Amino acid sequence: MKNNKEYNVDENLANTRLDKCIVILDKEISRVTVQRLIDEENILVNGKKEKASYKVNRGDKIYINKPEAKEISLKAENIPIEILYEDNDIIVVNKPKGMVVHPANGNPDGTLVNAIMNVCKESLSGIGGEIRPRNST
Repeated sequence: MKNNKEYNVDENLANTRLDKCIVILDKEISRVTVQRLIDEENILVNGKKEKASYKVNRGDKIYINKPEAKEISLKAENIPIEILYEDNDIIVVNKPKGMVVHPANGNPDGTLVNAIMNVCKESLSGIGGEIRPRNST
């Protein structure tokens, strides 16, 4: 699998927490993703599972297996959200604390996107024949 990576720990990273070490070595992985990969035993040190808090040693071999992303289909859900403003171009909502914004592995539904899709229905931009929400910063 091409998502497998292997790293050798050098003296510069010795005595660093495993989760922090991986974020330094692989800029594409967030610390949250590292924790999930560790829990799923997709990150091994010298061929065995270690905790995120494990302090790496010079010469340790870190193996990372990033599973292929799963396709998630978006669906509208009737989730109450506070709409502060809405017109034909934008919608402003007061996102509840703790509500996940986008569906992802581990959070396939119950998200702000699912709620907004229910409010906006057919007015969302279509891409490739599918309704897909967009955000801008």
